Amino acid sequence: MLVNEGIRAREVRLIGANGDQVGVKSKQEALEMAQNVNLDLVCVAPTAKPPVCRIMDYGKFRYEQQKKEKEARKNQKIINVKEVRLSPTIEDNDFNTKLRNARKFLEKGDKVKVAIRFRGRAITHSQIGRKVLERLAKECEDVAVVESMPKMEGRSMFLMLAPKAEK
Repeated sequence: MLVNEGIRAREVRLIGANGDQVGVKSKQEALEMAQNVNLDLVCVAPTAKPPVCRIMDYGKFRYEQQKKEKEARKNQKIINVKEVRLSPTIEDNDFNTKLRNARKFLEKGDKVKVAIRFRGRAITHSQIGRKVLERLAKECEDVAVVESMPKMEGRSMFLMLAPKAEK
């Protein structure tokens, strides 16, 4: 932001301290008007012809901007991606444990990447792995939505689950 002497334009469109249009004034005249009320001349639209400047308390303006930015950062939700690894020949108890972990991650608000790694000749039966992934997706459908369907990448098959949006 350009403030007081940092403004280079000869003429500026001036907005008063209470928000009313003053008109096009020379830079020197605008600076004098700002100093008469113990405020700063701040350029709010430097690309306009002529640039738009406003008489305001620059320190207070910066403080309020920083407060808004801090509030916006506080309201952001950071989404982590957790991974759950399965095998195509997983047994029921192991599957239930992995399912519990996936549900726990989803309820916490994290995305879950479910991966199946095919070893050796198991890659020839990728449909078995696809069934396992679809079964896990079906079991989690009350807390999650399928973000991407099962797809092969090298010797692994992946499925992305995202938590359902709360209303």
